[in-house]
Amino acid sequence: MDKIKSLADLKKKREELQSNLKLRESGDNVENMIQIKVAMATCGIASGAKQVMETLIEECNKKNVQAVVTQTGCMGYCYAEPTVEVKKPGADPIVFGYVNQAKAVDLVDKYILNNELLEGIIPVNYEKIDK
Repeated sequence: MDKIKSLADLKKKREELQSNLKLRESGDNVENMIQIKVAMATCGIASGAKQVMETLIEECNKKNVQAVVTQTGCMGYCYAEPTVEVKKPGADPIVFGYVNQAKAVDLVDKYILNNELLEGIIPVNYEKIDK
């Protein structure tokens, strides 16, 4: 972390942190936004989920992707941690396993921005109940 040596440095850091927080916790109109959930249970954290989440937030900021990036508890895929669920508006969610920082960059560049599927998709093992 860089040292803050002036008021300008402090203001810059404040804007950066507020931007990250806005991206992470934007709650308005969530259904019309890309939703990214990073599994942050004990197994996910031990496998590097915190760094993956930070990378996803940074990449979404850099590329102006309007997304809500949040953490979630265990998704039940402990063998494939870190896991990331991506839900695009109007589409079913896709869960990616074994996500490291490089794959997080690819998730934003290839899947979110260009609809290219990546390796590591975890098959759905549940059914939705529509009423």
